[in-house]
Amino acid sequence: MPTVNQQLIAQRLNLSRATVSRSLANHPAISAETRRLVQEMAAKLGYKQSPGRAARRGKKSRTFTIGVVIGIPRGENTMVTYPHILKGIRDRAEIERVTVDVSYQPPADIATADGQQSLMRQIRANDWRGAILVHPFPEPAVALIASRISTVSVLESYNEPGIDIIDTDDAPAVLDLVLRLSAAGHRRIGFASWTYPVGGHWVARRFSGYVEALFYQGLEFRPEWVVNVHKNSPRLQPPEVSATVARLCQDDRVTAWVCAADHQAYPLMQDLSARGIRVPEDCSVTGFDGLEPPAGLRRATSMRVPHEHIGSSALTRLVNRMAHPASPRRKILVEAQLVEGETIAPPRAAASR
Repeated sequence: MPTVNQQLIAQRLNLSRATVSRSLANHPAISAETRRLVQEMAAKLGYKQSPGRAARRGKKSRTFTIGVVIGIPRGENTMVTYPHILKGIRDRAEIERVTVDVSYQPPADIATADGQQSLMRQIRANDWRGAILVHPFPEPAVALIASRISTVSVLESYNEPGIDIIDTDDAPAVLDLVLRLSAAGHRRIGFASWTYPVGGHWVARRFSGYVEALFYQGLEFRPEWVVNVHKNSPRLQPPEVSATVARLCQDDRVTAWVCAADHQAYPLMQDLSARGIRVPEDCSVTGFDGLEPPAGLRRATSMRVPHEHIGSSALTRLVNRMAHPASPRRKILVEAQLVEGETIAPPRAAASR
């Protein structure tokens, strides 16, 4: 007599094992008719589901595969955070007895129908039971993934109701950076970001911390001192961002700049130096993420994001989401820690007094 398990149910109904598992868990992405058929077949065969299976997986539990979809071309690893996130995912996966399958999907590729179909084939071929999304993706592609398997997003929010979020508590962290600039004597502080083809909610959240800090300190807010945030403003590429920042330093006497990320702050520092503007002697600059500085550059004053912890939390959250697919959506915010760098100094006018 064959063993009564989910694979047997799948064979009897000509369904995938993942569909059977999600049907037994009453996952809303599975149609009511399919769930009914699966549950009736399970009852007919005498299948009994183990309680609390994924809340804490023991040594004897069977392994399964989850996918990690990284929104960046393979091999791009300069000033990026995903290797740290991926390490946290893999370390936790060993504890949970989960196999990790990594897929690099540039957002421009996955935005196309062919790109989405290719990813769906990979999900089916490798029998992904869930997915962790790292970096922003187009909403339609995210909705498609979440309709098939349990999904957790790292460092980006989506409108899709079934996706859990593990993110940084951005606004208070940026507020802290602006307060430190203000304490150093800066009164004219700008905000600069790069423009991105997909996503960017994280930029808006960090910008909100900048605005809150200015109002809290009674400092002047000038829209022209904000680069690449307003929806209808011109989209400036990195060289144009540096040129705009340099012009505002010279013409409007902006003495400090809050950058939305370290991978923006360090190139800006290099470009300003090439234009004869020294950081921090002539202009203070802050970043975000706490990444190691490129060779020859001072460490930026920044907020360090615990990326490995975020990766670990994402894997744990995904395992729980798979066990309880109908549970309320969760958004977990992780606190960033200050990195005392070398890129904040009093403005020149204040220093010369």
